[in-house]
Amino acid sequence: MNGNATTRHRNVALLSVASTIAPRITTSAEIDQRLQPVLKKLRLPQGLLQRVAGVHERRNWDEGQTFDGAAVSAGQQALREAGIDASQVGLMINTSVTRKHLEPSVAVRIHHGLGLSSSATNFDIANACLGFVNGMTLAAQLIDSGQVEYAVVIDGEDADEIQVNTIERLSQGAINRKAFMSEFASLTLGSGAAAAVLGPADKHPSGHRMLGGVTRAATQFNGLCVGSVDGMFTDAKALLKGGMELVVSAWTEAKRDWNWSGMDRYILHQVSDVHTNAILKATGMDRSRVPLTYPRFGNVGPASIPITLAQEAERLSPGDRVLLMGVGSGLNTAMMELAW
Repeated sequence: MNGNATTRHRNVALLSVASTIAPRITTSAEIDQRLQPVLKKLRLPQGLLQRVAGVHERRNWDEGQTFDGAAVSAGQQALREAGIDASQVGLMINTSVTRKHLEPSVAVRIHHGLGLSSSATNFDIANACLGFVNGMTLAAQLIDSGQVEYAVVIDGEDADEIQVNTIERLSQGAINRKAFMSEFASLTLGSGAAAAVLGPADKHPSGHRMLGGVTRAATQFNGLCVGSVDGMFTDAKALLKGGMELVVSAWTEAKRDWNWSGMDRYILHQVSDVHTNAILKATGMDRSRVPLTYPRFGNVGPASIPITLAQEAERLSPGDRVLLMGVGSGLNTAMMELAW
């Protein structure tokens, strides 16, 4: 791979990763019940979300909770666990797909909520479900360059509105099977938030070294998954095919610089059984080393990878090799190795 596709970090550590789990559970059985009339009309069986996607439930925010408030909570927890004061943070990157307006950035609300210094640079990075890994890479490069000492990468997602809009539209009945299935992915989404604190490895020997990774693009597939608060519309078969070609290509070419065949954990972006099984088959990953959170939390967009890492952290041991790996709409893929 040429250009900036391969990145290596010299002196960066992940100091902490924390998540805010949305409290309200919406089961796939509940969604089936709401969609029962249209499922019957289209002669579609109930239980597709569970049997095809492997999503049994997803989380939603309670009344009065907000995705950016949840992100602030995750950021505060991550700073506490890292032992870093807000005044020490020089960079904060928000990677949320969710936004209630075009201006100002989501980052400014989170920057204010965390009480960061006026000298702390803050902005949004949006790259579908890969945003958090991209944010970590950029923050690590700035730490390596000496521009900043500590960085917070943060994400909050709210799937409530898209979930409600999709169910209402599908329930109207003026829809065929093809149109129904193009919106199927919207029903797998969930809400949640996560944050990570990065800093210089030489000052934090107990931190988890960020070694580097690869990125690769297949932007000819930019129209296969298009989403907004009104709904997420996908060509599922073409998306899976294009995504797998991209992942396998990146995985194969990465072997020139990296050996990822025997990692202790593979933290994948959490999509569905279909996508996970396809990646495992194509790469030969050990299934027992791939923790899954989508059965309980659904697909939480860019927050999925850090939420899964936070959930798995207590089962990791010093010296474990961890690979963060995902595919984002557009299509892009990114893989990043951590030395736990």
